[in-house]
Amino acid sequence: MFTARFFRHASSIFVLFLVIISVLFSPPAWSKEYAPVVGQEGKDVVWVPTALALANKMLDLAKVTAQDYVIDLGSGDGRIVITAAKRGARAVGIEYNPDLVVLSKSNAAREGVADRAQFIKADLFETDFSQATVITMFLLPHINLKLRPKLLNLKPGTRVVSNSFTMEEWQADQTVAVSPQEGCDNDYCEAYLWIVPAKVEGTWKLPQGELALKQSFQMISGTLRTGPTNSTLRNGRLNGNQINFTVGADQYTGTISGNTMQGTSNSGGIITNWSATRQK
Repeated sequence: MFTARFFRHASSIFVLFLVIISVLFSPPAWSKEYAPVVGQEGKDVVWVPTALALANKMLDLAKVTAQDYVIDLGSGDGRIVITAAKRGARAVGIEYNPDLVVLSKSNAAREGVADRAQFIKADLFETDFSQATVITMFLLPHINLKLRPKLLNLKPGTRVVSNSFTMEEWQADQTVAVSPQEGCDNDYCEAYLWIVPAKVEGTWKLPQGELALKQSFQMISGTLRTGPTNSTLRNGRLNGNQINFTVGADQYTGTISGNTMQGTSNSGGIITNWSATRQK
């Protein structure tokens, strides 16, 4: 009897000891890594992660290399920034949710790219991203439109890539889709690319005449006046600071640098240099 009571008492003490040890040495609840939930509310959008296959396709579309500076607007758990950093690019995520910022930093460290992947807790509407060569985002259409003027003021040639949502009248320069078989595991499997165009609207003086240009994003129209002849431009288009248009049978290509542009024209295989200066 004594022996049984003794062992019951000892067992109780041992169990209590284990409970105390587990309380003392278990990590507190607040130290556990934050786990976002798909569809959770954010400041401007709900959180839905970009499928990794689409993240890679977005960076392919923008032709991201180690020479690029990528800024992801609304970076969530950091996967696009981390994927860009794995390509050698310097990448920054702008995220309003501080828990997601902490999680992203942890993910970047785990993936071995903490030296190239930075995450900032900030409002994307109040952030200067003018130094980026590539902008990535997964935002709603009305937010894209709100950001559009700021994006159009970036350096010509900056690449902007959006997951699934467009810029309305600013038509994408290129669109791709990723199938479920290719690894897109949700309903957001398209990517849109825009190349920020130079600003060329206005009157430009050429040695042989005057070039009057109108611009709608990357599309241009206008006339070329040479003497008494006023010819209409066709197929006018901008690709960053590169300009292309046709007048009659002549095909013009050129490069814009501020208020000057120069290039060559091809008239039936005869190549001629041309240049123009914007009139104040």
